[in-house]
Amino acid sequence: MNHNVSSGARLDRLPMSRFHWKILGLIGAGAALDAFDVYLAGGVAAAMVKQGFSTLHLNAIFVSVGFFGMLIGAGFSGYLGDRFGRRSSYQINLALFGLTSIAAAFAPSIYWLIGLRFVMGIGLGAELVVAAGTLCEFIPPAYRGRWTALLALMINSGLLIATSVGYVVIPALGWRWMFGIAGIGAVIVWILRHSMPESPRWLESVGRLQEAEQTVSAIEREVEAQHGALPPCSRIQNLEVPPQPFRALLGRGMIGRTITAALTVIAVNVAVYGFVAWLPTFFVKEGRDVVTSLGFTMLMSFGAPAGALLGFLCADRIGRSRGIVFFSLATIVLGFVYPHMVSNAAIACVGFTLVSCIYVLVTLGLFSYVPELFPTALRLRGTGTAGVCGRLASMVTSYGAVVLFAQFGIVGVLVMVSTVLLLLVIAILALGIDANQYSLEAVSPDNVIVDGPLALQNGDATQ
Repeated sequence: MNHNVSSGARLDRLPMSRFHWKILGLIGAGAALDAFDVYLAGGVAAAMVKQGFSTLHLNAIFVSVGFFGMLIGAGFSGYLGDRFGRRSSYQINLALFGLTSIAAAFAPSIYWLIGLRFVMGIGLGAELVVAAGTLCEFIPPAYRGRWTALLALMINSGLLIATSVGYVVIPALGWRWMFGIAGIGAVIVWILRHSMPESPRWLESVGRLQEAEQTVSAIEREVEAQHGALPPCSRIQNLEVPPQPFRALLGRGMIGRTITAALTVIAVNVAVYGFVAWLPTFFVKEGRDVVTSLGFTMLMSFGAPAGALLGFLCADRIGRSRGIVFFSLATIVLGFVYPHMVSNAAIACVGFTLVSCIYVLVTLGLFSYVPELFPTALRLRGTGTAGVCGRLASMVTSYGAVVLFAQFGIVGVLVMVSTVLLLLVIAILALGIDANQYSLEAVSPDNVIVDGPLALQNGDATQ
């Protein structure tokens, strides 16, 4: 066996095949169920208030403890994924939130539900960290933006599916059924995921060279069976590196990436959980009944898959960083237009466009830009650290949204969202890095791999 497995180079030169679709399906199915479980909180919270099972204040606690669990899950999964592998991490978190969701369907009181939501959140927070980081390690650079956008489409559809299912299920069967649907689906996907291979890039980076060779060879044979002889490998790289401590994320060459990644996730979380997730409750507090509230939210939620489709169209064309800057500015503008809408049609149309722009940021930021900023040895810890910062912001945002809505209405909430997005634009422009069309190894900062055999410059990846 050649000591230089060159798994990154060998994976990068593969044509897109059924293997890649299988990987996308298995990763995306679990992540979509994760998103469904996260987003069902909005409709469930509104129904619980209407039924007297909970109050607005207890709902804020219900949402916040979920985010606190997600915070722990994001950090834990980053360590677990970089230390023990991507497979271990995504199977543990999927089982955790699936089983806890089933238990939540039988919660006897809001206090039990709050406790279960915390445990559920640990699994929910871990899933998205592992999903994007794992997928980008399998997809060639020419397609990586579009395929991570497809993952985002599956995940973003969780909002539309949750609101659509909630629109039918909650009035007819009650909010408990929402947790049961999510939990059963997660258990099914957990079983199917046993066929997924470990990331060859990760195996090689930790020195498990024989397993890396066997895994990437099996992938090549599967792709070759569909497409015929593969093109030659264009480069030889040994991706094995010494163990990387957590402090490497804060070292020279990485600190700017870590801060920008954190700001990206914070901005997305503030936009989604400070505005989108609270829409049903905002509509109820403005005097609309639950059915009308859920109907408005369902119409606006079509912006989630629409945002992923927009991200799909521009991810590999204009790049991740330019796309984030453009749609952040568009969100800010629409945020100041939306509160002035009066008619139902205007509220739905402008709200749909606003939600679409927010979910372009989700697509380009969470699923492409952030994982690409970190080298393989630190990818999940870096993504997880950014996720922890985002979850902290989500916890604060839940209370902030309630306070701002009570004092200033929807305008106050949208000003909060716009301020954070403006900070993100400044950070991305200052960092000036985009991995669009580059291999993951080509954009790894040269000083992160301490005393390792691979020293790659990131200059070509700067804009």
